[in-house]
Amino acid sequence: MKINKEINRRRTFGIVSHPDAGKTTLTEKLLLFGGAIQEAGAVKSNKIKKTATSDFMEIERQRGISVATSVLGFEYKNIKINILDTPGHKDFAEDTFRTLTAVDSVIVVIDVAKGVEEQTEKLVKVCRMRNIPIIVFINKMDREGKDAFELLDEIEQKLGLHVTPLSFPIGMGYDFKGIYNIWEKNVNLFTGDPKKDIEETVKVSDLSTGEIDELIGTDSADTLREELELAQGVYPEFDIDQYKRGELQPVFFGSALNNFGVRELLDCFIQIAPPPRPKQSDIREIKPEEDKFTGFVFKIHANMDPRHRDRLAFVKVVSGKFERNKPYLHVRSNKNLKFSSPNAFFAERKEIVDEMFPGDIVGLHDTGTFKIGDTLTEGEILQYKGIPNFSPEHFRYINNADPMKSKQLNKGIEQLMDEGVAQLFTLELNNRKIIGTVGALQYEVIQYRLEHEYGAKCSYENINVHKACWIEPKDPKSEEFKEFKRVKSKFLAKDKSDQLVFLADSEFSLQMTQQKYPNIRFHFTSEF
Repeated sequence: MKINKEINRRRTFGIVSHPDAGKTTLTEKLLLFGGAIQEAGAVKSNKIKKTATSDFMEIERQRGISVATSVLGFEYKNIKINILDTPGHKDFAEDTFRTLTAVDSVIVVIDVAKGVEEQTEKLVKVCRMRNIPIIVFINKMDREGKDAFELLDEIEQKLGLHVTPLSFPIGMGYDFKGIYNIWEKNVNLFTGDPKKDIEETVKVSDLSTGEIDELIGTDSADTLREELELAQGVYPEFDIDQYKRGELQPVFFGSALNNFGVRELLDCFIQIAPPPRPKQSDIREIKPEEDKFTGFVFKIHANMDPRHRDRLAFVKVVSGKFERNKPYLHVRSNKNLKFSSPNAFFAERKEIVDEMFPGDIVGLHDTGTFKIGDTLTEGEILQYKGIPNFSPEHFRYINNADPMKSKQLNKGIEQLMDEGVAQLFTLELNNRKIIGTVGALQYEVIQYRLEHEYGAKCSYENINVHKACWIEPKDPKSEEFKEFKRVKSKFLAKDKSDQLVFLADSEFSLQMTQQKYPNIRFHFTSEF
C-alpha cells in the first residue's frame, strides 16, 4: 500500500547542541549530500560568501547564530529526510523544546574541544524523558581537543547516555589523519582540501594486515589498532533495537566544516533511524498508518518574507495523508478549514504540494487562527499533548516609543506572541503590557523585528517580577479566591488565552501566598 511505503521512507529528526558546536554547519553539509544546495555556507567565515541556508532571518546572519527553528527537507538514496535545525542559545530554548515534540530522532552535536556543555545537558534530558533515539556527532576533529575515550566517558557521565562508537578518529587536530568507519569497516583519509568535497574511502577489511600502515603510517596504525581493540572491549556491540528504544546511542566523529565524516553519519542514519512513530493524544495512541489525517502545530513563524505579511503555521503530520483543498477540523475552535496552498520546505524555498505523509512538516498559511499546540483532524475530536508554555524568567514592561504607530505595535506584539517568541501578560489593574521571556536576548529580537517587520518602535522598562504562576482555584466562587483577587490585585495579569496569572515579586512572597491560600494551586506551566 502506498501510504505504508511513504511512511517507511520518511525520517524526521532534530539537530540539537550548545551554541557554536556546529549544528547549522552540519545541517548545511547534510543538504549538500542530498544535492540540495550547491555550495554550503558556513555561519561565520569570510572565505565563503554565502551565508547558511537555514539562517534566513536578518538578525541570524548578523550574529552568526540561529534564533528560530528552520525546517529543511531533501531526498537522499530514495529516503525523504526532514531536518529541524534548532537554535542552541538558551534564550531560545523554548523554541527548541517545542520542536523536540515533532521529531522522531535526534542528532546531538558536541564540540571536541569543549565537550559536553550546559545547554546540551538540558536538551538531552528532554530527549531522554521522551525516549527519543539519539545519535551523537563529535564535531571539529580537525582542531585540538579532548581524547576520544575521555569524551565518550564524559558523554556517558554527564548526559547519562549509553554509548558505542561507530567510527573512530585517527589522531586529531594537527595530526588528524582520518576516520576509521567501524560501521562499514573502511578508512576515510583526511586531506584538509575543501575541494575534495566527498572524500574517497579505502576499504580495509582486516586491520592486522600491512595495507593500513601504508595509508596512514606505522605509528598511527599501531595506535589505531590499540584504540579500536580497547573500544571494542569497553563498549557494547551496536544493537539497533536498543538504539530505537533510546537505550543505546551510537557516536560518530568528524568535522562538519571540512565536510568530513558527514557522509558516514548520513549513510548510517538512513539505515538505523526510526521512521515516523505513533504519538499519544488525550484519548488514545495514534499510529502513522491510520487512514485519517491528524497533525499538530508546533511552531508559527510570522513574516518569512518581509515583503508582505504572512504567517506560516508549521504542522507535523502524525497520521494519514494530508491533502490540499480538503477540509480539516481545527479542534480548538471546532471549525472546518481548507488549505489551498500548503507548503513543503526547503530552507527558504517553499513549494506548494498536493499531498504530505506522516513525518512530513507542512507549512499552512495562517490568518491568526492557529496557536502553538493546536490539533487538526478529519473530524475526530482529540488533542495532542505535551507542548507547554514555560514560566518566563525575565519580565519587562513594553512601552510604545512612537505614538503614531500604536496600531502597528499592537499588531506586531500580537503576531510575535502567537509565534511563541515570548509571552504577553496584561495587568488587570491598568492594562499595561508586560513581556515575559525565557532569555534576555529575546527582547532584542522582539525590538528588532517590531521595527523591521512592522515599522513600530518600542522601549522597555524594568519590572520586579520573580516568577509568573498560572492560577487554578479549587472553587472559583469561594471567599478565599475573592479575597486573594482583592489583596493581590496589583500582581494579577491575564495571559494571551485569558488565563489568570499571578506575578510574584520574589521567591519569599510566592511561598507566603501559597501558604496563605492553600486552596489555590499555582502552576509553572500553562498546560494543566
